[in-house]
Amino acid sequence: MKDNIVIVGGGIAGMEAARQLLKLGYNPIIVEKSGHLGGHVARWHCLFPDMTPAKDVVSSLVEATSQANIFLNTEISFMNKLKDSYNIMLSNGVSVIAKVVLMTTGFSVFDAGKKEEYGYGIYDQVMTNSDLEHWFNTGKDDRIDGSQINAVGFVHCVGSRDEKARNSQCSKVCCITAVKQAIEMKKKFPDAMIYCFYMDLRMFGKKYEDFYIAAQRDYGIRFIRGRVSEVSENIEGKVIVKAEDTLAGKPVKVTLDLLVLMAGMVCNPDCSSIAGMVSLQVDSDGFFKSKDNIADITASSKDGIYYAGACTGPKTVPETLAEARSAALEIHSYINRL
Repeated sequence: MKDNIVIVGGGIAGMEAARQLLKLGYNPIIVEKSGHLGGHVARWHCLFPDMTPAKDVVSSLVEATSQANIFLNTEISFMNKLKDSYNIMLSNGVSVIAKVVLMTTGFSVFDAGKKEEYGYGIYDQVMTNSDLEHWFNTGKDDRIDGSQINAVGFVHCVGSRDEKARNSQCSKVCCITAVKQAIEMKKKFPDAMIYCFYMDLRMFGKKYEDFYIAAQRDYGIRFIRGRVSEVSENIEGKVIVKAEDTLAGKPVKVTLDLLVLMAGMVCNPDCSSIAGMVSLQVDSDGFFKSKDNIADITASSKDGIYYAGACTGPKTVPETLAEARSAALEIHSYINRL
């Protein structure tokens, strides 16, 4: 009889782990609270730095996990530790006994409305990175109604590296996402001026720096180092942004047809409720706390519970997939030791 492995979360981490566990002969059970698999990536248009269509990544994983047991629109209602396994009650009434539970609950997007100074939810022509991805995918958003766009601004670090927002960590992907989205907007509106307002650029990943250089060299995107100090709206409904260019040492004022806020990653609120069921440790930033941040990033403080992906902190797609594969091997090793 195949051992049950409950995977909490049906994003790319959960699906990749399930794919690997199926190969190893286990019975992965994916529990996903929404009505679809793929998590945040399923709502993205294309992925940096190669502009790979996100739907291709997600559809490939969905196909590869078709033999797993998948419960959509389902949550964990109750979980407790037995002698060498976990008793898990799902919100659909199904009860599962599993030797291992893998947490792949991912992250939430920072609520940009909390940063009132940027005007999200106040001014009509202010949107978030997630809103823009939705428009890329569907072409539907009243803020981009098909009329000519002459100027677009991107504000980095909205809700990240921000003590006032109680989210001091870097969200890791906002800078490169802004570059990607700026290029996409330039392709759609070749005559538009595109501005990126940033604190500092963190281009740590493979080909990220090349991507950033291409944004300037090939697409003419202007990067302005400095915090946005004021956002307002003129009588025509356009957005007025004031900032200080700290490299040039002078104030900047631009009029935009659209302002995009790069809302960062914050912990999934499900972390605290699930953690309370089996006394899992939660870090100061609200994400699950790994057993060790260097050698045991996928392990928890509890035997039989593992982590993968952004449930322990902001991650890129390649990092998330790599952690999912690592967690699957760790689970295999753990079960063989029992």
